Amino acid sequence: MSIIKDWTPEKGRAFTRENLAFEHGLHERPMFDDAGLEQLLDTYPREKLGVFTMGEDPKAWTTWRRGRADNLSGGQLLEAAKSGRIWLNLRHTNEYLEPYRQLEAEIFAEKHAHAPGLKTFKRDLGMLISSANAQVFYHLDVSLVTLWQLRGQKQVWVYPVEEPYVGEQDLERIVLRETAEQFAFDPAWDAGAESHILTPGKMVTWKQNAPHRIENGPMLNVSLSIEFMTPQALMRANVIYANGLMRRRLGAQPKLVDGFTPGNIGKLAVARGAKALNLQKPNERVLPPTFRLDAGRPGLLLPA
Repeated sequence: MSIIKDWTPEKGRAFTRENLAFEHGLHERPMFDDAGLEQLLDTYPREKLGVFTMGEDPKAWTTWRRGRADNLSGGQLLEAAKSGRIWLNLRHTNEYLEPYRQLEAEIFAEKHAHAPGLKTFKRDLGMLISSANAQVFYHLDVSLVTLWQLRGQKQVWVYPVEEPYVGEQDLERIVLRETAEQFAFDPAWDAGAESHILTPGKMVTWKQNAPHRIENGPMLNVSLSIEFMTPQALMRANVIYANGLMRRRLGAQPKLVDGFTPGNIGKLAVARGAKALNLQKPNERVLPPTFRLDAGRPGLLLPA
């Protein structure tokens, strides 16, 4: 039985190339009810768990703060998400937990069956458990993304991969890891965005590097976020990387062109050589923990 209910030949051909919306049935599985989420939070490696909070202004992305969960149980963590203003990010659940590895295999087997010629790798199946009215600020991902809604409701805005929403030099700074994936946002850009209301059983995917932002509705939200690469996506990421190096080291003014062109194959070699020689030093932005969750009152944030 298919996970996605509305595959069409047109959607299969457009998958990874266009913004698309799908209907799915994952939200009906018991692994995503309260008991399943508590087990997930108890068994996922605690040192890998991302715990975050944020302000309410969608422009104020610097209010995104990291915290600690310490030794809270899965039940306490879930209660913190229900009663507080936090965002729990469980990256690479498919690498740490067998049920999620099996889910990853099932999802991608279906994608490969419906999207002609699709090849995927670097798969990151992550779980997102977040509070009422929490948000993710305007940002973009280097990889391709599918976002599956399991519980609650959220609104997702997806913006074009072009000026003024994101420029080629913005992309270069992010791919070269000179800056964070979050960057300045103008609310006027919403007029040019696609807006999706995600309820349980909805999934969206968008073009590579498309900026996007998310606002939860007034209830607990549970989502599945899957990042992955294809040969085409990896080529684009390497071309952006090479363009950034050429701009910085040679004063060149390269343009971003997609595809397996002779010029892009040369840029791929440049990017791989630079990475092998460690020519570009990333500016790793590591947020120190500034708060911790309280075991007795899970929704309360205490100084770290």
